[in-house]
Formats: sequence, structure tokens, C-alpha cells
Amino acid sequence: MRFLLFLLISLPLHGGFPFLKSPHPDYDLQVGDIVFQATGGAQCEAIRAATNSQYSHCGVVFSSRGELHVLEAVSPVRTTPLEVFRKRSLRGTFHARRLKDAETALTRERLDKAVAWTNQNLGKPYDVKFLWSDNELYCSELVWKLYHAADNIDLATPRPFDSYNLEPAIVQQLIISRFGSLENFPAKEQVVAPQDLATSPLLVEVPLKPSKK
Repeated sequence: MRFLLFLLISLPLHGGFPFLKSPHPDYDLQVGDIVFQATGGAQCEAIRAATNSQYSHCGVVFSSRGELHVLEAVSPVRTTPLEVFRKRSLRGTFHARRLKDAETALTRERLDKAVAWTNQNLGKPYDVKFLWSDNELYCSELVWKLYHAADNIDLATPRPFDSYNLEPAIVQQLIISRFGSLENFPAKEQVVAPQDLATSPLLVEVPLKPSKK
């Protein structure tokens, strides 16, 4: 009995029992795919409440030396190994979308433009106020502007802050912490949320990897 108890305590906690299925879908990802997640914390919950979404964060998949990474706006704009990004997702919130007809739409010219834009923006600070400025970037703004830079591909139409649900207490608390008061909040500032990108008509679900027999 003691041995069994020791065995159970020793099992890894991040994924539960090692013989159970991964809590995250195993997508057949490729360069240009957009990955979504929620990671927990007050900002995460405020974004999810305001946008009525399970997502609070997103990034773009790219390849480096044969390995998949995610370009994301955190602090600062940087690249993260895909598996690190995936594993930090709350259960049930890791999802991936792809541009329709990506094989033909993401031409070499468009990808080169995207790479050039990325190189110009790596290291920029994270925008805690979610303002539409190139000096600082937040996650869904980065994704939107990357695709726009590739060839004027607008995944969603930016809309004002006050088009979201700003009533929940956790949302108002975040506003006050970032702007000092509700009165200072720029309600008409144009923004794009992760949920706006996830529901873009230009995107489709990324297929899962074929199951191993």
C-alpha cells in the first residue's frame, strides 16, 4: 500500500497520469497558423469575460531550425517553443486556426514580408493598455498586424473597447488598474481581441495529426 501511495504521489502533476491522453489537441501545425489559449490570472479572466470567449491570448506559428515556435506579444514580443506555449494553456483552451487556402495564399512574397515585419518588432514592449500603436504591442494586435503586413490581409475589423462587455467587476478592475479610473478609459479606442481573430471568416480549423496505428 505504501509503495502504491508513493507511486501515485510521484506521478507528474502537469498532465495527470502519464498513460492518460494529453489535455491539448495535437494539431498538424504549419507556418502561419494562429494558436489560441488561456493561461489563467486576472488579466486572462477579464479578457475572457469582456469578449465572452475561452481565449485570452494568441500567437503565430513559425519554423526555426526545423522546430516550430510561436511569435507572441508577452513581455516583450518574443518567440516561444510551440510545446512550451501549448503546455501552459489551461485545459480545453489550446486551439489552432489556419488561413483558408493557406498553401496558395501564403506565397513566398507574403511570407518574406511577414518575416521582415517580425524582425522589426521583436523585442517591443507588451502593451498593457491595449492601444492601437506600433510602439507597444499586445497579442491579438501583433497577429492582426503581422497578417496585414504580409499583404493587407485583415483577419478582423478592429472595433471600439465599448463594443465589448465592460460590466463585469473583474473587467472594470483591470481598466482601473491600467488607466487609473474608468473616466480615463478610452472607450472608443479601436482594438482586436483574440476572440475576434478566432471567429474570422478567413480562418478554418487546423486538422489534427493522423492518429498512429
